[in-house]
Amino acid sequence: MIKELESYLQNRCLAYVDESTTRDCEKVVLKKALLKKRNAEIKNVKAKGKIQSKQQEKEETIVHYNVHFQYFIKQKDCFYMEEEIEQRVARFKEDTCISDEEVVVSIPKLELSFITYEDDDTRATFYYDRLKAVQYADTWWNGTNPQYQRFNDDCTNFISQCLKAGDAPMRGVTNRSTGWWYSGKNWSYSWTVSHALNLYMQNSSRGLRAKEVDSPDQLLLGDVICYDFEGDGRYNHFTIVTAKDEDGMPLVNAHTTDSRHRYWSYEDSTAYTPEMQYRFFTIVDDE
Repeated sequence: MIKELESYLQNRCLAYVDESTTRDCEKVVLKKALLKKRNAEIKNVKAKGKIQSKQQEKEETIVHYNVHFQYFIKQKDCFYMEEEIEQRVARFKEDTCISDEEVVVSIPKLELSFITYEDDDTRATFYYDRLKAVQYADTWWNGTNPQYQRFNDDCTNFISQCLKAGDAPMRGVTNRSTGWWYSGKNWSYSWTVSHALNLYMQNSSRGLRAKEVDSPDQLLLGDVICYDFEGDGRYNHFTIVTAKDEDGMPLVNAHTTDSRHRYWSYEDSTAYTPEMQYRFFTIVDDE
């Protein structure tokens, strides 16, 4: 089954670079369209799959696997590498893949109206070290720091770790609905829940705080983006800016679908909808 998976992934890689290919999966179509919109193209793709489990169902073999994609992208005179790791499930009949789908993480909708921001546990001043935040994001984009718990929906937990690595001060420890913090086996809602961190970013006036800007090109390295995929007012994803493309637009790192130097808009995501809304937060410190 390893050989069959490798053969299938090789064909999928070819679909990204061969314009004559017609049997593209949805993800390939979306990424090609976004690259064309940016005057960019994929020059080469590598994919390495790892089987997590497999089971036999009549004449079909169901394979759960993850795959590490590396996209070598050319935009004008600039070249850069984008990477992502997808969790997928495929069905094979004999040597042929008959279906292949990305595993979608279910995000619970928590009631967050009770979150508050008033407490006294905070440092008087702080300087945000953007370099350390970006270095952390590039170090752990496809891994788990053993100092922290990993969640199925891990995007906000990862972003919080990046902010903490940049010396952002925690506050409100022990009260999960207050402040922004992580301590042992406990943490605030704002540390792990996207909509809660979005609310915190909008309202915090002490410790870690941010200012919302109008467009992504105004963001600096180490700033963050919040996403509402459905446009229903509840934000469900976070990324951190770790690079800029040739047009000065953000490239971001993220968890859940682990990604490095992905284009900020997520229009190549199967979660994308035309109703998607964004918030662009630049971190404010006491410099």
